[in-house]
Amino acid sequence: MTTLTIYPDKDPANPVTVTSDPAEIAAELNKIGVLFERWKAGAELAANASHEDILAAYKAEVDRLSAAEGYQTIDVMRITPDNPNKQAIRTKFLDEHTHDEDEVRFFVEGSGAFYLHLGDKVYRVVCTRDDLLSVPAGTLHWFDMGPEPNFTCIRLFISPDGWVANFTGDKIASTIPAFGEGVAA
Repeated sequence: MTTLTIYPDKDPANPVTVTSDPAEIAAELNKIGVLFERWKAGAELAANASHEDILAAYKAEVDRLSAAEGYQTIDVMRITPDNPNKQAIRTKFLDEHTHDEDEVRFFVEGSGAFYLHLGDKVYRVVCTRDDLLSVPAGTLHWFDMGPEPNFTCIRLFISPDGWVANFTGDKIASTIPAFGEGVAA
């Protein structure tokens, strides 16, 4: 279930907000400049669907968003629990970083958690099927797919380079409850 949890960055044991109401999530994230929308991920994907199959299934949505925002590079990230590189892939995204462009994700299967560090708060957005999230360029954040990742998302970029991170070196990600490890996922 899509959930927003807002933690004080110095006291993550005591969240100040927890909600699964999509309208509340959108309103809270809008306050910090983050776009959250619920779309309809209408296509059922085969277990062996290729990235091309997934992009073809969502061509209309991707084309509409690309035309509106100027996205030039679109790819698919599909990670399943049987992926032999799942821990290395998870680790790649776990440290706080920023990007020089918005980070845009449309979840078509499964779930993963974006953590947004703004001021003295950390916003954990557990994204699930049908969620579109756009994190503004320059926003401190990290992504956790959990110890047994199972998700598919379409990633959209303006730059032809795709995903390029600017890591901060801050270890805050290790102080906030991880996704899928002994906390409500």
